[in-house]
Amino acid sequence: MRPIRLTLLAAAGLLGLTVPPAQGQFAAGRRVPGTPGTSAPVNRNDPVAFTADEVQYDRENGVVTATGNVEAWQNDHVLRADKITFDRNTNITAATGHVVVVEPDGQVLFSNYAELAEGMREGVLRGMQALLAQNGKLIANGARRTEGKVNEMSRAIYTTCNLCQKDPSKPPFWQIRARTAVQDQEAKRIEYRDAVLDIYGVPVAYFPYMWHADPSVKRESGFLIPSFGEAKHIGEFLTLPYYWVLDDNSDATFTPTFNSQNVLNLDSQYRRRFNDGTLSVNLGLGYDRGQPQGDIFAKGRFALDDTWRYGFDLERATSATYLNDYRVQNRNDILTSNVYLEGFGTGTYTRLNATAYQGLVSSINQSKLPYVLPRYEYSFVGEPDALGGRFSLDSTSFNVLRNVGTDTQRVGAILQWQRPFDGALGEKYNLTVRTDLAGYTATSLDQNPNYYTRDSTETARAQPNVALDMHWPFLREGWGTQVIEPIVQLVAGPNTGSLLKQRIPNEDSLDLEFTDQNLFSINKYPGIDREEGGLRANVGLHMNWTDNGFSVDNLVGQSYRQRNDNFIVGSGLEHPVSDVVTRTTVTPASWLDLTARTRLDRRDLSLRFADVVGSTGWDKFRINAGYLYSNVNPYYLYDQSSIPTTYFQHRNEVTVGFNTSYEQYRLSAYARRDVNLNKMTSAGVHAIYENECFIFDANVSRRYTSLNGDTGATLVLFQITFKTVGQFGFHAF
Repeated sequence: MRPIRLTLLAAAGLLGLTVPPAQGQFAAGRRVPGTPGTSAPVNRNDPVAFTADEVQYDRENGVVTATGNVEAWQNDHVLRADKITFDRNTNITAATGHVVVVEPDGQVLFSNYAELAEGMREGVLRGMQALLAQNGKLIANGARRTEGKVNEMSRAIYTTCNLCQKDPSKPPFWQIRARTAVQDQEAKRIEYRDAVLDIYGVPVAYFPYMWHADPSVKRESGFLIPSFGEAKHIGEFLTLPYYWVLDDNSDATFTPTFNSQNVLNLDSQYRRRFNDGTLSVNLGLGYDRGQPQGDIFAKGRFALDDTWRYGFDLERATSATYLNDYRVQNRNDILTSNVYLEGFGTGTYTRLNATAYQGLVSSINQSKLPYVLPRYEYSFVGEPDALGGRFSLDSTSFNVLRNVGTDTQRVGAILQWQRPFDGALGEKYNLTVRTDLAGYTATSLDQNPNYYTRDSTETARAQPNVALDMHWPFLREGWGTQVIEPIVQLVAGPNTGSLLKQRIPNEDSLDLEFTDQNLFSINKYPGIDREEGGLRANVGLHMNWTDNGFSVDNLVGQSYRQRNDNFIVGSGLEHPVSDVVTRTTVTPASWLDLTARTRLDRRDLSLRFADVVGSTGWDKFRINAGYLYSNVNPYYLYDQSSIPTTYFQHRNEVTVGFNTSYEQYRLSAYARRDVNLNKMTSAGVHAIYENECFIFDANVSRRYTSLNGDTGATLVLFQITFKTVGQFGFHAF
């Protein structure tokens, strides 16, 4: 018999497929009452349609029987079965054989036999199986539905694991078995009584009562999985986090840490999304080493319109030991707090910000750290002009204050015009006209970081320069492609003289590292408080060879100057002829890449600086290594009036590590060693196993360096995640 389709306009009660008005939708994982959502309001008089291979109607008893590939639907509710019987007298629908109920929210119920009434709000299912969000699976011997909100189940099993394809009778990786379970579709949670957690069919834990959020819910208030462990400075501890959904746009997490040495520490985090931005506040309070301690880390990002945005970062703590003892993830040697306003335009950018710093280790003197109140930036890049050049402006002004040290106010700008053009023999030229302007007012110049003999200054200066760059590439085909490219940059400008003798304060040029990256910079300092001047030339030779995935790229260069003002000893620029800088990148195939930067003494080519990083291997297994060497350590340079001996202490460090993955397993490890001191700096191992329903994450690391008298620490951390249910963690340090 051909399939038959019937549309019943006034027999809503016949099929029993109507549902009450919608209870809401999910926005950011949380229900919003009164808004349109996944379950649209259903009118009992809406048409009900079904198809079947055969339909029989018993008028005397008021029973309709549909058999063969039966599918009935009303609005977003769908019922499929081999056979469906509609009793108009009792308003009950009975479905047998491969019963499938598709809910408006996407949940799918399977059953051997189902009796449904009141628009599927009431019913009984035998041999129920439910396919939930995020691969969730819920199975029960039987289920009873009440008011379309609660499914009460007996002998229930829940898991998110897939069954073995070769032998589906094998137990899944993990499952929760319970004598009874309740799926509350209104509260969006699943509750269990007399529950057992099985791993590969072996019972590992018993819970008289437990619950977790429905897999469709991304945010649900309640206690999170606790963690416990042992730490050097807080003893045995237990954390019991509570997650609180405040509304659709905000939530909070409270994490008390009960420990044997300090009793209690409370960490709290508040998050909120606004129409124009986000806000996050993390606050910690507690006792540590006999003292009340605390920290706050807050971040805000907001947009005024498409052009302007503003924000802030707040980072403060009572001590580094508190952050270290409780393993606060934001811990750094220096905490930075700032507030800013920035704007974007076509070719323009502007920013106004204020910044404060907090030092956390004994080697950093808090009174010497600056307050930047404020700092202003403005950048402009124009369109090409009639001469084919382009004008740009970069302006930076600031007010730097210190409790102990130089207070500096500066107004500065870089005006630049560039014009590229080609030569007759294939040369590539670029003409640059640049002027650096700066005006200063400074006090306490006799203190850090300047240590001048005079206390204050008010001065201004201008440094014009004209530069011509020439690149002349020569290309050869055969055995791949080879390129040899001489590079010459000529720069002319007035001699700056000694900026030290001119009592120019230094705030933005404290960190100088001469490498290939600034070889062709008009001013090799990162800022304009220190300047190059006079007649000078920067020359280099660039070579490249590529062939079927094989690549070697090399640059070697040197700088020559008429004068050598303002460069510190050990920088490689303290003589008219600079040290030689090189960069070599080798990639013979996908299994190897290597980049090495060096600075060699101009006289005997002895090594003065090296930064080497490389990796070898394949996607499944790769080794990475790094080496850093420097003949000076600029960290100590500006801490006293004369150059300290610590400035000439070599930095010499080696790092090696690997990462590998195989199917569901990932493993990585690293080790860092100080070659000068002949001791380890840090080492660690990180292992992860993950499948569709489970994550095991283990991390072991050791810090050998001292921190405020702490001679080292070991961290042991592991976390077990049952997806959609929660995490279980242990860590010690």
